[in-house]
Amino acid sequence: MEILIQIDQIRKKIDTFRPFNRGLQKTLQEQLRIEWTYNSNAIEGNTLTLGETAFFLREGLTSEGKPLHDYLEAQSHAEAIDRLQDIISRKQSITESLIKTLHGVLMKGVEFTLAKNQYGQMIHKRLHVGEYKKESNHVLTLSGEIHHYTGPIHVHDEMEALLKWLDTAKKLHPVERAAQFHYRFVSIHPFDDGNGRMSRLLMNLLLMQSGYYPCIIQNAHRRRYIQALEQVDSLKDNSFFITFVSQELLATEEKVLEIIQGKAISLTQATTQLNVVERADRIMHVLRTARHPLSVGQISELLPELKRPTLKKDLQQLVKQRQIKIQGKGSGLLYFVRKK
Repeated sequence: MEILIQIDQIRKKIDTFRPFNRGLQKTLQEQLRIEWTYNSNAIEGNTLTLGETAFFLREGLTSEGKPLHDYLEAQSHAEAIDRLQDIISRKQSITESLIKTLHGVLMKGVEFTLAKNQYGQMIHKRLHVGEYKKESNHVLTLSGEIHHYTGPIHVHDEMEALLKWLDTAKKLHPVERAAQFHYRFVSIHPFDDGNGRMSRLLMNLLLMQSGYYPCIIQNAHRRRYIQALEQVDSLKDNSFFITFVSQELLATEEKVLEIIQGKAISLTQATTQLNVVERADRIMHVLRTARHPLSVGQISELLPELKRPTLKKDLQQLVKQRQIKIQGKGSGLLYFVRKK
């Protein structure tokens, strides 16, 4: 496939800049970790924005109005990515035990998942973290049909067969092998919940083990992503999905190359281009948790992602809206939250 050649060509261009200095390497890892976590969770319905995800993973601070569950998902997904780095450094092979352990990291602290019963009602279903499913699961396709996954009694055998296939598929191009593994894994749907995120984690583990960057499937392309998976089911032709994954990986590589060459804003910079509501949310959080009124300089130190002129403008707006108060004048001007 022509696109696989393009992917390898860009990978070689990226390699010409190696070794990266420590700062660039750290920046790239953080940026990919944020984008990957945001997009993979958003595909499954997580409501955090890219900016909120970045702020939480970097600063550990949350925004008002978003479910705690969504932040727990972001934290667990980021930890699962960190675990992949450890797996790679230890040169571990993908086994059923490793997959179950990774699922335990991804779904840490989750006891129940929402599911529909036979009457179409939403119920809380017990989640077996780090274990294969105990009950059957299914999905409503884009065409409105119900697609049933592998039954619980057959999951172990199917997973065993999948790992045997993985071992015999080493002659395939690494991207093709990883994409096919993703499809086969999600077709089994071995767990009660987290199967989509696990399939993307494992696909990217295979890519990273082969020296590629992770393929970040964009939430904006969610419908195309699902359509590509369903096309494999209906047409029994995996080329559609391999092409889709290749396009997403190519886009990730191109973005990385542009950042390295200094031709584009970094992914971290992109995450800090917040809208006015998100900026106000962060400013209010900082002022609420402060023990005393803060100056512009002190707020800026706590929110380095906000440029000083933008911060000043936002503070003025919050004062005008009577959400915060000021005391002092000139260089001694301080801001604090109004008491209700």
